[in-house]
Amino acid sequence: MGDLIYLIVGIAVLGVALVAGLLVRTRSGGKAAPPSAGTDVITRPPVEPAPEAETGVEAPAEAVEAEPEAPVLERPEGTASRMQRLRQRLAGSQGGFGRGLLSLISRERLDEDTWESIEDTLLTADVGVAPTQQVVDNLRTRLRVEGASRPDPRTVLQEELTTLVDPTMDRRLQITGTDGRPGVVLVVGVNGSGKTTTVGKIARILVAEDKRVVLGAADTFRAAAVDQLATWGERVGVEVVRGPENGDPASVAFEAVKSGVDTGADTVIVDTAGRLQNKAGLMDELGKVKRVIEKQAPVTEVLLVLDATTGQNGLIQARVFSEVVDVTGIVLTKLDGSAKGGIVVAVQRELGVPVKLVGLGEGPDDLAPFDARAFVDALLG
Repeated sequence: MGDLIYLIVGIAVLGVALVAGLLVRTRSGGKAAPPSAGTDVITRPPVEPAPEAETGVEAPAEAVEAEPEAPVLERPEGTASRMQRLRQRLAGSQGGFGRGLLSLISRERLDEDTWESIEDTLLTADVGVAPTQQVVDNLRTRLRVEGASRPDPRTVLQEELTTLVDPTMDRRLQITGTDGRPGVVLVVGVNGSGKTTTVGKIARILVAEDKRVVLGAADTFRAAAVDQLATWGERVGVEVVRGPENGDPASVAFEAVKSGVDTGADTVIVDTAGRLQNKAGLMDELGKVKRVIEKQAPVTEVLLVLDATTGQNGLIQARVFSEVVDVTGIVLTKLDGSAKGGIVVAVQRELGVPVKLVGLGEGPDDLAPFDARAFVDALLG
């Protein structure tokens, strides 16, 4: 009996040793038995997010739309600084016809060759034949050598050119209306003359003077012109009224002026189409625009935009537009003072209306009121 008990105990000890060896082999790289319910492979439960109070991070809820930032509006330059820059630009221009004339008439001896050169300089600068003859005759008389009393050539030339440009003309922009209605400025000119850009620049001048302005994009045949005008308006916070592409220009002009009346604007500026395929079509279109506008408020100013570098072509354009609408003022763009400064004289004589604004550069504030004396002074350096 005792031997049997020892035998059972021995078998049990041997079994335990075998199991222990099997476990050691499995953990040291041997082939393991298939996992069972008692395996030590643990699948960790998903970690719950910590409460907001503990993490300090707010769980994303619904997406909240960020409010668009208000656009930063530009503050345009005032008139005084524009005029100063105008003088500097003109005075800094090399080769201007004013300096060429001054050099010629300052010669010790004024022979016929010199007078011919003076005539050529004036004609090349687009002054025109009749004004050129007038200036030469006056200069001949005043610069005739009379002993030691010969007048100063610069003073004489300055006075003659100033008279030619005519400082007596009224160059004020008619931008205010009557009876509480806004002034209406109609801007006309051929495409490519800088017409739409000029509308935007005039708006900047008025904004600098604290005027409330509405722009009408009535050049509906050029989508680029409408978009360009909208950009100008956005930069200074000016409302721009536009219509569908190829829509009725008169309808856009009407809505722009109506908006100006309803909102109490000081001035409405209307950009128009500048096509010159035929005069009859242009006349019909601009005539209709003006008639429709005046159902809301009278047109107080009609500005013709001309590219100063086009010379005689610019005068042809001026004649066509003056026959179509009652032009009251001229805007000369690209007037760098170098070779075509005489166009001021020629176009004023052609139309009998004053140059009111001049542009000398591509910058947004490179448009300034025209002043005859300052213009001549700058041309002569």
